Amino acid sequence: MKIDKELSSYVDSGFPIIYINSFEETKVDGIISSVMGGRKGYEWNGADGFCEFKTKQSMIADKGLAETLKLLCADNELERKFLVLKDAHLYFDDPTVINCLKAIAIKISNGLDAAVIIVSSILKFPKELEKFITILEMDYPDQNEIKEQIIAFAKEQEVSIADALLEEMSMAFKGLTEFEIDNLLAAALADDGMFTRSDLKLIFDQKQQMIMKSGILEMIPLKERPEDIGGLENLKLWLDKKSKVFKSINKAIEFGVNMPKGVLIAGVPGCGKSLCAKVTAQMFAVPLLRLDMGKIMGKYVGESEENMRKAITLAEAISPCILWIDELEKAFAGVNGTGNEVTVRLFGTFLTWMQEKTSSTFVVATANDITKLPPELMRKGRFDEIFYVGLPNPDERKKIFEIHIKKRRRNDLSSIDISSLVSKTEGYSGADVEGVVIDAVENAFVDGSSALTTEHIQRAIENTHSLSEIMKESLTNLSKEYENRHFKSASK
Repeated sequence: MKIDKELSSYVDSGFPIIYINSFEETKVDGIISSVMGGRKGYEWNGADGFCEFKTKQSMIADKGLAETLKLLCADNELERKFLVLKDAHLYFDDPTVINCLKAIAIKISNGLDAAVIIVSSILKFPKELEKFITILEMDYPDQNEIKEQIIAFAKEQEVSIADALLEEMSMAFKGLTEFEIDNLLAAALADDGMFTRSDLKLIFDQKQQMIMKSGILEMIPLKERPEDIGGLENLKLWLDKKSKVFKSINKAIEFGVNMPKGVLIAGVPGCGKSLCAKVTAQMFAVPLLRLDMGKIMGKYVGESEENMRKAITLAEAISPCILWIDELEKAFAGVNGTGNEVTVRLFGTFLTWMQEKTSSTFVVATANDITKLPPELMRKGRFDEIFYVGLPNPDERKKIFEIHIKKRRRNDLSSIDISSLVSKTEGYSGADVEGVVIDAVENAFVDGSSALTTEHIQRAIENTHSLSEIMKESLTNLSKEYENRHFKSASK
């Protein structure tokens, strides 16, 4: 249901206070005007004070919000009227404001023909008003609406836009407001007087700004490619299959294919789980967003749940994208026993979203210790598949050595005895192997050598304690746990 229909339905049903959470005040004003019909409207905002809603003409000069509400409450001035409040969240610590809004809400519940609409980009209200408030979210424009906006803008500016570019731009603009889209279209034209593919960078930069300002999600630059992963062939093949579905999602859905949900990659630290998340975005040819669960947790009541909701909404608006949640077990550890109330609620929100998700947001969750995760998260219907990443086998260690030597000393690779290095690194993680190569290259430079040799790397191996030495007992227990649960191995 569109927001104008929802608003009309709530007003007609006598809902006392409707809270529209939106940055786009001008657009919201138009929606409210369409719902008002012949009824009058009042507005209070921080700049103009108490004014007429449509004309913004001052009604009573220099009236603060508390005084305005006391006046409207006492004189019963709101019969068959709309009251629109902007910037009101700044005054929700004032007992007079709270009491007057509560009194008006009770009158509306008891038959007063009126509507109170709060418009704010910040969702914040006092506990005392919670039962009277109904929240409406202003959705981001969908791709078809964005296309219409671009076409209308181009027509107004008397410029043309190719169909292929229109398709790309409308997809790239997803997750931005109408206001932001108009500004970017104007900036694109100001550059060279026409729409070109180079304008897509403007949009990408704006999305990065939006994500940075959210303070919860981070857009990760994509540099890694599938060939940067040494091994994990089963996982790469599975991701390649999913990428083909993702890139032709509309055709796939028409054919009867389900929307891909995501993958949980669990296992040994330092064996490529994070690298796989980055490579997934490269394979799917979509942005990679990283969700920092530490930033989700807020210090105020309801703030953590609001941050989770914002993160999900933003990821869905920007979709198609990859949402990477690193070290998932740290976020939801203890949900089935020792977890606090906030963690349990966050887990419930995430679980419901994963179960019901229909957007093209593909979740890549990584975890080191899956035994700390709630079993509900691993039930069918949450993730499409769960993969276990173990310590690399000899073939994988060979590829990892080649990748890291080639990255730093390409010309020396052919003279290095990789097989002997592989035999000396049983129980090493991918990160251990990379560390060995980094140390060997540095030592070769400090020694004044003209090339990296097998001996340099062997000495580095002798000075390294592998992950299997440091975490022997816990790795053995984890391996048994993953085998007992019959998770798919990421390696062949």
